[in-house]
Amino acid sequence: MYKKLFIPGPTHVRDEILAAQTAPMIGHRAKDYSDLQAAVTPKLQKLLYTQQPVFIYACSGTGLMEGSLRQAVLKRALITVCGAFSKRWLEVAQGNGVPADSVEVEMGQGFTPEMIDAALSKGDYDVLTLTFNETSTGVMNPLQEIAALVREKYPDVLLLVDAVSAMAGAKIEFDAWGVDVVFASSQKCFALPPGLTIAAVSERAFARARQVPHRGYYFDFIDMLKYYERNQTPATPAISLIYALNKQMDDILAEGLDNRWARHIEMAEIVRAWARQHWALFPDPRFLSNTVTTVTNTRGISVGDLNKALAERGAMISNGYGTLKEKTFRIAHMGDLTVADIRWLLAQIDDILGLA
Repeated sequence: MYKKLFIPGPTHVRDEILAAQTAPMIGHRAKDYSDLQAAVTPKLQKLLYTQQPVFIYACSGTGLMEGSLRQAVLKRALITVCGAFSKRWLEVAQGNGVPADSVEVEMGQGFTPEMIDAALSKGDYDVLTLTFNETSTGVMNPLQEIAALVREKYPDVLLLVDAVSAMAGAKIEFDAWGVDVVFASSQKCFALPPGLTIAAVSERAFARARQVPHRGYYFDFIDMLKYYERNQTPATPAISLIYALNKQMDDILAEGLDNRWARHIEMAEIVRAWARQHWALFPDPRFLSNTVTTVTNTRGISVGDLNKALAERGAMISNGYGTLKEKTFRIAHMGDLTVADIRWLLAQIDDILGLA
């Protein structure tokens, strides 16, 4: 049975977007492909409020996590850990032999600029990693404020940002905020099938990459830039997905970016109010995500059984992640979901559990 996905990825994909992938195949070294990339790139720049290059890679977001770390660190990275996915930064650094320390907060907590300042002051770091939206806990870190702190007090530190479950659902002003690398996968707030990662890269990050002797091959920013300047990619792009991305970007810009951010906030506020009424919110109220809400299972229900009942009604939510399984559950309100979709979902849960 078809299920509408209220999980934090893959998210619900509209039929029009699925259909866009069925355009005839073209040669990736032909003018047809260059025209396609030339059409979609300025739209992505508008989304990120940037004049800097925005790359399209055929990979998951983890690829850019690895690629950006390999190309940015000459001295040592400071990894911020506030949940399962932000911890991946540290695992990637260790797996690549990149010197790194971590600063960690409890699950459900986020980072303040003051905490980042205290951690950066303790070592000779040239990279800071931040997960803008921690999908496992529903924590959204204050990216703009942290970026301002880094630019003011630590001008030689590059800021690498995992925005996998935030980009296209929350505002990211790449140039004005002074971020160096930000990336996101296609299957979250972009509401596309999995397989693409979008990445904006600053001049500072390019300059650093040029100093790194072994920055890898597939994700090499300098090589990517050479091809980007002629609307190409070094390796074969995921052409069908880029057709879908181009269609989706037209729809995102037609909705209006301010309207899109406001819609995500409105959906989040509806879910939060419902959670406060019947359950409890898991994250610290200072760090509530606008794209996914993590709810504490104060009623001790079987989240698995709830999802089975929802499946019969054509919906799916997400259980808690890792150690939070059954202790929490997550409701995503991202991508092309609407306020009406969210109200319908909550009504189904209320009916199943007798909460109404």
